[in-house]
Amino acid sequence: MLPSHGGHSPRSLKYFVHDRIFGIGDDYWVDDEHGRHAFLVDGKAMRLRETFELKDTERRVLITIRKKMFSLRDAMTIERDDQPLATVRRKRLSLLRHHYRVELVDGTELDVSGKILDREFAVEYDGELLAEISRRWLTVRHTYAVDVVRDDADPALLIAVAVSVIRMAEREREDD
Repeated sequence: MLPSHGGHSPRSLKYFVHDRIFGIGDDYWVDDEHGRHAFLVDGKAMRLRETFELKDTERRVLITIRKKMFSLRDAMTIERDDQPLATVRRKRLSLLRHHYRVELVDGTELDVSGKILDREFAVEYDGELLAEISRRWLTVRHTYAVDVVRDDADPALLIAVAVSVIRMAEREREDD
């Protein structure tokens, strides 16, 4: 079903992403619900294509997120250990909600929908909620929660999906 954690054992199922307005070269922490750093999102400024790395607290790369080159539609790839893990593409747009499809290399598809730019959206597998992304109830500016609701879900992958779709939605807004 969903890829395993790849050896990383999370301490929490709720994570708080402290992003500023996205920019290449920006780094920001993802904390667990106890306020401890869990992951670092490292924006790579000197790369030919837009790249982010999701690192553990020891700064080891867990997941790499890259803007897909030479694609007819905007897409981002998610890799683990230099191997493709998933591709994220925009599915469709309605007036208030964005929809993205995450295609894992094993054929599994995740659906991402909601108000991406407002940080109010969900990640689902086969109609079942995997994670809810929200800044509702949070008072800290530029912070949103990634609430992983299934025990067998990979938190690093779901955080990478959130980072990817937010960046893609921001790029769309910049292009308009």
